[in-house]
Amino acid sequence: MSEIDLIHASPEPRTRESLAADLRALGIAAGSPLLVHSSLKALGWVSGGAVAVIQALCDVVTPAGTLVMPAMSPGLSDPGHWQAPPVPVDWQEPIRRSMPAFDPLRTPSSDMGRIAELFRTWPGVRRSDHPTCSLAALGPQAEDILRTQPLADPFGEHSPLARLYQAKAKILLLGVTFESCTALHLAERRAWPQQGTIQEGAPLLVEGERRWVRYEMPILRTDLLEEAGQYLMTKSIARSAHVGSALCHLLPFRETVDISAERWRDMEVAGG
Repeated sequence: MSEIDLIHASPEPRTRESLAADLRALGIAAGSPLLVHSSLKALGWVSGGAVAVIQALCDVVTPAGTLVMPAMSPGLSDPGHWQAPPVPVDWQEPIRRSMPAFDPLRTPSSDMGRIAELFRTWPGVRRSDHPTCSLAALGPQAEDILRTQPLADPFGEHSPLARLYQAKAKILLLGVTFESCTALHLAERRAWPQQGTIQEGAPLLVEGERRWVRYEMPILRTDLLEEAGQYLMTKSIARSAHVGSALCHLLPFRETVDISAERWRDMEVAGG
């Protein structure tokens, strides 16, 4: 949607103040960790753009709360697996040799949206050190939430997602679908701890030197997330309302993971 389309579709400018009021009405409270997945365009025309959205989120959670957003960089992966688009086979080894090493400060996120990419660079924000699946956080619990993220199991029991679960965080889907709900990957890992793996690789700094590091990653079932989210909506654990023009959902992290993991385990037993 173009900017002129956004203007025509918005009954009034969305502002830092109006977005904060909508977020509070949705049920976001000060103090607790909040994992945010977002779409700027879904909110309508925002005065100040992504800056105003982040300011509104900070206003609502207050300095006592911790904001967390995805900062993923899927392009720092083995080009042999790329499908959107694929690259010629004879390009793959030159790409592995030349791709810049992951740097939490410099490596941009991709496909996470303008709000998440700006948040990655926001003063005071920390970022976890996974080359493809990192998260960024701001607030008093940021260091603890991000302290480790295993290369081979970035969404499992020793990941930032597991610590958000322990901290009784909330999940905010700010104008996006459940396909963006990263928390469901923790449920997936709990439902199927013996998931198959794929050999991945990424350029990392090891003792100050760039190296191509190979590792095994679980094969995640992203195709299941939207249907799982719709099931969660039937369990009445989500609060839904408009923030600006966007239909948004606020969910408790623990219940989201527990209900989804239990359902997926039951489906497997039943042969689903």
